This record gives sequence, structure tokens and C-alpha cells, in this order.
Amino acid sequence: MKALFALLMSSVFVILAGCNTVEGAGKDLERGGEKVQDTAKDVQQKM
Repeated sequence: MKALFALLMSSVFVILAGCNTVEGAGKDLERGGEKVQDTAKDVQQKM
């Protein structure tokens, strides 16, 4: 369990290190959300 927590925390630090600011992190999350929305729209259109 400790190893899993350490891996999770390391991943969070790497992600945050890739963003210079909180604003950058927000933009990254927004882009990820847009991709999810686009994928959902594509799936709906194929149905």
C-alpha cells in the first residue's frame, strides 16, 4: 500500500512539474476535459 501511495505521489509531482504554474495545470486539465468531450460526441454520433 505504501508503494502504491508513493507511486501516486510521484506521478502527481511529475505532472505538476510539467506545469510551470497553477494556471498551466488548469489549462492542461481543460484540454484533457475537451478531449473527453470530443470522444463522447464521436461515440454518440456513431450510435
